Amino acid sequence: MMMVDEFIVASSNHVPGYRAVKTMGFVYGLTVRSRGLGGQIGAGIRSMFGGEIKEYVKMMEQSRDEALRRMIQHAESMGANAVISVRFDSNDISDIMQEILAYGTAVVVEKE
Repeated sequence: MMMVDEFIVASSNHVPGYRAVKTMGFVYGLTVRSRGLGGQIGAGIRSMFGGEIKEYVKMMEQSRDEALRRMIQHAESMGANAVISVRFDSNDISDIMQEILAYGTAVVVEKE
């Protein structure tokens, strides 16, 4: 479980110390990102020598955070104060674009 600005996000089906009093439904946040030309060239050169490609790690971290924020906004718009069963998914759209999806079940929780 983690808190994002007083909003509960959990990968589990329930939140310890809380009980779900209302299920609001499925929510998601989506982003599609591409490295700029400079980042692609730098990553391409780095990939020839092996090791971590920091340009893409940073891009994927930012993408995951953006997808998570959008999922939370979707849940808040439905009146939820938590999202449970949170998962991430990632797909290539082309050689230079990556889709990141965060999804889960929006719920209203109360402390037990």
